[in-house]
Amino acid sequence: MNRLQANLCLICVTLCWSTEVVIFACIPNDVLPFATSFITSAIAAVILGACFFKRIKSQMKLDGKKILLRCLILGVLKAGYDILFLYGLKSFDVSTGAFTFSITVVVLPVILLTMRKSVDKKTWISVVLVLCGIGIALGSSIVGTQFLGLMFMLLGCTIRAIFIVKLNDYAKQYDSITLSIWISIIGAIISFILWVIFQPATFSAIPWSGTIIASLFIYAYFIVAFAQTLNIFAQRRATAAGATIIYSLEIVFSLIWSTILPENLIDKVIPSPFHVIGALFIVAGSLIEIIDFKSLRKVNSGNAEKQINS
Repeated sequence: MNRLQANLCLICVTLCWSTEVVIFACIPNDVLPFATSFITSAIAAVILGACFFKRIKSQMKLDGKKILLRCLILGVLKAGYDILFLYGLKSFDVSTGAFTFSITVVVLPVILLTMRKSVDKKTWISVVLVLCGIGIALGSSIVGTQFLGLMFMLLGCTIRAIFIVKLNDYAKQYDSITLSIWISIIGAIISFILWVIFQPATFSAIPWSGTIIASLFIYAYFIVAFAQTLNIFAQRRATAAGATIIYSLEIVFSLIWSTILPENLIDKVIPSPFHVIGALFIVAGSLIEIIDFKSLRKVNSGNAEKQINS
């Protein structure tokens, strides 16, 4: 897999993630984020374990202790930002929550610098464009009544940025499916412990219905099992900063869903001109990161030489 193919996989992952807003709309607010995180992570772990048991077993024989230690770190970070985002999203409408979620793209390069890791000039240009897009789209929508939600989102973005940096490092060293299942298992354990603390009734406290069950299974399969594993696989050839910029396209997809889907599935949002302009900035920033300009220059120069020689 080359860098372009990895970026295309990350776009697919981002498209899957963007459906979160639709799925969450089908889950009542009185279902705690800990419950959602535990149930979906546990189901995803069962799916991956059933499909790839032999592969996971062989990988654990090779690097079992190291993988468990890495996944413990990743699982704690993932559970942390998942829960913070779930709480934070309750303070925003779909579009505002999606744009705020992508502040990670600004936080991550700063974290890379603190770790003394280099960031390409092209990536900084993309970051600036995405940041401009977020600022234009949000405008005055972040008001005082959303302060707590904003703090949840900012803290979640910081933890998520650290998670992406670590994931990018570990994805290059270990099997993607083995990492994915252990991240899910550890995340499920952490979420269940917190769920028991905050809601001892656990499963009996959930107002079970066909819609809730279907939503949890869809989320577990597409968002956790499939998208998470594909994301780790793509990270082998991607950079942490580049992946985060592509993740910001989730805003654009979420905005599209909130515009075209019916009100019984999602809170309807009429995009303002600021939303549209902000989304275009984000698309521009992502394209700059995705397109390999150096390869294009080589191809163009090669074609020019052929024309001259002919």
